[in-house]
Amino acid sequence: MTGSGLGPNKRGVMPSFASVEEERRHRKERLAGAFRLFSLFGFNEGVAGHITVRDPEHRDHFWVNPFGMHFGHLRVSDLLLVSHDGQIVEGKGALNAAAFAIHSQVHLARPDVIAAAHAHSVYGKAWSSLGRLLDPITQDACAFYEDHVLFDDYTGVVYDLEEGKRISATLGTTKAAILRNHGLLTVGQSVDEAAWWFITMERSCQAQLLAEAVGEPVLIDPTYAALTAQQVGSHQAGWFSFQPLWDKISREQPDLFE
Repeated sequence: MTGSGLGPNKRGVMPSFASVEEERRHRKERLAGAFRLFSLFGFNEGVAGHITVRDPEHRDHFWVNPFGMHFGHLRVSDLLLVSHDGQIVEGKGALNAAAFAIHSQVHLARPDVIAAAHAHSVYGKAWSSLGRLLDPITQDACAFYEDHVLFDDYTGVVYDLEEGKRISATLGTTKAAILRNHGLLTVGQSVDEAAWWFITMERSCQAQLLAEAVGEPVLIDPTYAALTAQQVGSHQAGWFSFQPLWDKISREQPDLFE
């Protein structure tokens, strides 16, 4: 295994890199690992879903999964490098037009966003059909307290760049969007962070659906919801929460590094 994982003494420290090549390799490894985890958690839905990471050198380019490849099979060598005019610069395979329409506009509008994740996960799309934001009913859901938005529209599969622009404008400076009748979209300053926000947001949707199925959930007081958001919703917290999952997938599925 040739992965650039963190050493045991650097567990809580975000990595630094000696070269752009090293950073690129790290980002691609984490991207492949995130896809493997999304497969493990059952976030696949046919050919739908995409995660992107900005290239550290060509910042108007991003790496993305080839259209039609199962998340559970994806390796570092399978990733596509795509320019912001939609050209495949490196890699083999087809580009998902919806992935380009959404992610190109998010990356363009948000220079702080290194990675973005979207999939048609079961609980995320179920919750999205309600056209509501998540409530602060659990500690984990507080990561999104006053830091996620509702894209309150649905006009079909997102192939149009103008639709991508509207999604990115609605996302604003937040970490996540609920795309009505569609699913979840999360962003972060690393693949680790964006992937973790998606995973925990999906579970927060599940938790609220379960709670509301049997009664009326008790909301956390706004003061404490805001405090908890600071504690569990930071960039560092999102990145760090992903590390045990990375350890698991990189150890159990080392072929992702190929």
